[in-house]
Amino acid sequence: MKLILKIWRQKNANAKGTFATYTMDDVAPEMSFLEMLDALNKKLVEEDKDPVAFDHDCREGICGSCGMYINGHAHGPVPAVTTCLLSMRYFNNGDTVWIEPWRAKSFPVIKDLIVDRSAFDKIQSAGGFISVNTGAAPEANSIPVPKKNSDTAFDSAVCIGCGACVAACKNASAMLFVSAKISQFALLPQGRVEANERVRAMVQKMDEVGFGSCSNTGACEAECPKQIKITNIARLNREFYKAV
Repeated sequence: MKLILKIWRQKNANAKGTFATYTMDDVAPEMSFLEMLDALNKKLVEEDKDPVAFDHDCREGICGSCGMYINGHAHGPVPAVTTCLLSMRYFNNGDTVWIEPWRAKSFPVIKDLIVDRSAFDKIQSAGGFISVNTGAAPEANSIPVPKKNSDTAFDSAVCIGCGACVAACKNASAMLFVSAKISQFALLPQGRVEANERVRAMVQKMDEVGFGSCSNTGACEAECPKQIKITNIARLNREFYKAV
């Protein structure tokens, strides 16, 4: 399979970036998207050219560091799939593939397809924790939790913080990410003790680091590889209004 790749190249955070065009022949449908980029970089190194810089770690759809914009979609055109698990069988011979980094003020480009997502870490550090006594684990059934609440909390906790929601939102809002982190604690008794302090601190930090307001378009949910629901944003709003 032959592909034309249009890839964003940017030497560093201060440099002016542009799209570069590369032709890839013999792309196997069994390749993952990152394996295809590995093959491109091998070719560039052999030609004594600078390889394309991109983030990756686990390559198992767990960490989310592989995030990039592919043909106008965060993580690519296949729903509920991270870039590292995106198969090349979803592309056709002769396709032109546009590959960009996340586009958000709070995610500045470091190089090529790599962006600085430490803004998420700052939000998490501001309030994404609970205070518990250390020591032996308590009896699992000592604090009863309704199954619906525990299931919903778990569904929120699977957020991997990749930033696809921010990249998909026209306002570069982090509301889906923050609401997932709020929900995973707000629904459980262990998280209620610091609920008011948590939501105030995380929303304040979200605003401080420069994320925009929720656009109410639902693009974040549509592009989220873990299918986090926007009902979490409604819960975040309720928690915040109660806290202030």
